[in-house]
Amino acid sequence: MTFLADLNADDDVIAVELRPPRAELAAAAGIDAWIDLYHSIRALTRQGIRVMLTDSAVGAQEENNLRHLVTNLGDSVERRRIVPFLTSKHSMDFCLAYADQAVEHGFRSLVVLGGDKHVGRPRIVEHAWQLREKIRARHADLELGGWANPVAGPAEQMRFLLDPHAHTDFYLTQIVSHHQSAAVGAFLNEGRTHGLRAPGVFGVFYYRSANEKTLRMLSQFLPVPVDALLKEFAGGATSVDICARTIRTLRSLGARHFYISNLPHRGTARVLREILEKAAA
Repeated sequence: MTFLADLNADDDVIAVELRPPRAELAAAAGIDAWIDLYHSIRALTRQGIRVMLTDSAVGAQEENNLRHLVTNLGDSVERRRIVPFLTSKHSMDFCLAYADQAVEHGFRSLVVLGGDKHVGRPRIVEHAWQLREKIRARHADLELGGWANPVAGPAEQMRFLLDPHAHTDFYLTQIVSHHQSAAVGAFLNEGRTHGLRAPGVFGVFYYRSANEKTLRMLSQFLPVPVDALLKEFAGGATSVDICARTIRTLRSLGARHFYISNLPHRGTARVLREILEKAAA
């Protein structure tokens, strides 16, 4: 089954977002980082977890995720369990070749995003749908994922998703928290009102510590409820507790599918298992 088929099936889908090593890492450090990544991918996919690989997250230039995956994972991991990200922060030739390579190597789904406008390379298109449109013209059967931000105004976000030029078979959301439940609820209600058919995968962040400096730095890229999180940590909540609370809250609002971001590079599958067990409690 493809990713879209899984999202449209009866069972909930859990995915993990992983970041490839940064391109500027020294050779030895880069090799170690890739080894950790491969171990995580194998462990997660064996448990039926989808793995999403980012592209130039928060402006950092990362290694070419497709090239490394194909070279080093071989046939040990089913391609359908991996969903690569492509941002528009590359040349058009690179982006189109990337989509060609994804199809050639058996990847059935691709998330195509604009990328952060404030850091890193500039976008080659103003809106991600323009890049998805070009990819769709080359590969009609490739499932394409878009993007939505539930805390940025539900009517406008729904207009983007429902636009006939969006070329969005499914969508991922910006990271959201249980502290933003009202905004997420409004977004989901807007989708129900307008008959949105594309399934959504909601982003949940694993906050590894209560370091205020780190949380405020992250808030430059994500809608992080810093003060509320600091209060939770101060009250004795763990990183696992907070992540599980978000999943439980989103489920109570009607969200079904999730991708979890910022899990540790080692012991990824174990930490995820702890989160899901607590989320189900």
